[in-house]
Amino acid sequence: MATIDDFAKNLSSYLLPEQVNAVRRAYYYAAQAHDGQRRRSGEQYVTHPLAVATILAEMHMDHQSLMAAMLHDVIEDTGIPKEALIEQFGEAVADLVDGVSKLTQINFDSKEQAQAENFQKMAMAMARDIRVIIVKLADRLHNMRTLSVMSPPKRRRIAKETLEIYAPIANRLGMRDVRVSLEDLSFKAMYPMRANLIAKAIQKVSGHRHEIVEKFQRAIEACLTREHLAGVVSGREKHLYSIYEKMREKNKSFNEIMDIYAFRIIVDSVDMCYRVLGAVHNLFKPVPGRFKDYIAIPKANGYQSLHTSLFGMNGIPIEVQIRTKEMDEMASYGIAAHWLYKSGSDEVNQDRVKRWVKNLLELQQRAGSSLEFIENVKTDLFPGEVYVFTPKGRIMELAKGATAVDFAYAVHTDIGNSCIACRIDRRLAPLSQVLESGSTVEIVCSPNARPNPAWLNFVITGRARTSIRHALKQQKQQDSIALGESLLNKELAGFSSHLDKISAEQLQVLLKEYNLANQAALFEEIGLGNRVAYIVAQRLISGLHNSSIQAQPLEIHGTEGLIITYAKCCYPIPRDPIVGHLTGKGMVIHTENCRRIAELSDKDKSVPLRWAKEVTGEFEVELRIEIEQQRGMIALLAESVNMADANIEKIAVDEQDGRTGIVDMVIIVRDRIHLSQVIKRLRLINGIIKIARAKH
Repeated sequence: MATIDDFAKNLSSYLLPEQVNAVRRAYYYAAQAHDGQRRRSGEQYVTHPLAVATILAEMHMDHQSLMAAMLHDVIEDTGIPKEALIEQFGEAVADLVDGVSKLTQINFDSKEQAQAENFQKMAMAMARDIRVIIVKLADRLHNMRTLSVMSPPKRRRIAKETLEIYAPIANRLGMRDVRVSLEDLSFKAMYPMRANLIAKAIQKVSGHRHEIVEKFQRAIEACLTREHLAGVVSGREKHLYSIYEKMREKNKSFNEIMDIYAFRIIVDSVDMCYRVLGAVHNLFKPVPGRFKDYIAIPKANGYQSLHTSLFGMNGIPIEVQIRTKEMDEMASYGIAAHWLYKSGSDEVNQDRVKRWVKNLLELQQRAGSSLEFIENVKTDLFPGEVYVFTPKGRIMELAKGATAVDFAYAVHTDIGNSCIACRIDRRLAPLSQVLESGSTVEIVCSPNARPNPAWLNFVITGRARTSIRHALKQQKQQDSIALGESLLNKELAGFSSHLDKISAEQLQVLLKEYNLANQAALFEEIGLGNRVAYIVAQRLISGLHNSSIQAQPLEIHGTEGLIITYAKCCYPIPRDPIVGHLTGKGMVIHTENCRRIAELSDKDKSVPLRWAKEVTGEFEVELRIEIEQQRGMIALLAESVNMADANIEKIAVDEQDGRTGIVDMVIIVRDRIHLSQVIKRLRLINGIIKIARAKH
């Protein structure tokens, strides 16, 4: 381990003397704060902050990041408050330290919840200053390097968290070197025997591989010299975890993966990248469909390079990456290269990171809980991307497996919330269709459209998932408010009154009594079934009940939204006599003669209903059909239902004996008239003994 003097000497190569002194001062402050504390290995604790700062210095991070690295455990482990750090080192450094510090004062129900809450806190700090996550990644990298002193269960837990969250974040920020180190160290901690076997296998074939790599390298260098092209050629080694992942995912043997040789060619300019590509394609035959231009279309993390696969000498497959020196630095350090290149050459990468962090913040604001947030973050830290185009030619990067709905939410939340259909390459396609790279996607919107709960079954991006849940929650709230207002007005009509006739003073008295903030909250409580509309109406009227006036049933139009559901015990459809039951989650509609309604003990929560004259929508209804057992009967039933312009939702067959059977069939109809038309068609089938609506 280097001393602070050695470290300061190295810093002077790129920092000003006063900045080096500030970092030195932060080190001595941390050394004093951690005095007497030791790591599990027995070393003085201050060796850890110094090692973290050394990792950041290798990336040429700024002096404030290095100061934060020195101080990153002070708030968490020594009890020194943030205010003291602000006074000593300024607000920027104190904010970085606070962003990296865990929430130690709160007791969590589980390790998962603690992890989620701490990550959520860090994500909010990242939104203010991206350096928070860079310091955290350096901290995690040094902890992984010294993980061997921990107990095996703790090693596995920390390694799992690193593989699931921190390595993907390093990848998302384009920090290849950090990602590779985190993955390999985690792999060794989680699966020591597997890692050891692969390492030994690599060592066994390394001599033979070295000869082949040298042969290819000389051939490529000679080719570049002949063409008068300047470039540095090097063999590229696969790391342990990537070998393991390819073996596992592609179901390939170790030898199959190690048979591919990889090279990197570093050149001076973008123009030279393409000229070198032409030269290597002339030297070796390219593999069709294996060329990728990440310079023209960079990866989501800002990575740029040309990738090509070739048939080398004796048909040996080789992979070649061609990029500029600056692109190579970006690939190694990612977002940290912003501090390496002050010229603004990485503005595009900066914008990508800002967009990702902004997306994180949106996820955080809309997630129902910290656990939901972290699950969405894990989903969004995807390893693969697809690149699709908007109708105007803008390139959008999405997770592999993303659908048109994911695309709509990636464009804008309002586009996602109002989408009703899509065109992929100018052809109408289902919203659930998985997108492929190169497709042009156009979203068809309607101002009255609402997100469909079924979308949650196929969207894969965290942004789409949280936006849909957020919209459905709001929609449910709006629906319950509208329903509550209708129910209260219906009951007030029974007292010859209306909400318009209730004074503001009367309403305020009631809201205070119920401890509710406003009128909307009262309607929502009624709509959800937490308060009975009749009792609320009585309180508003102050007991003046005119029993001679009959309360009018509430009308159902079929467009009430998520707050109203139709009971699966009796399957009510338009023109059935109906009654509502308030449950605490909204209103469930039953038929009047439903056995469940008769069994209800809380009659106050029953609401008289009637269908409106014009009802829109499609409704499920269950038929019980007794049939004679004969071949093709189910097909005949399905054909008849289809001919009557109805659809089968589900079907189940129960054999009574060898001669007869019972078919339970849920079909979708518009109303009772439509249902009778379906039943008439079914009765024409030979072998139908009896048809009736099912009763549960």
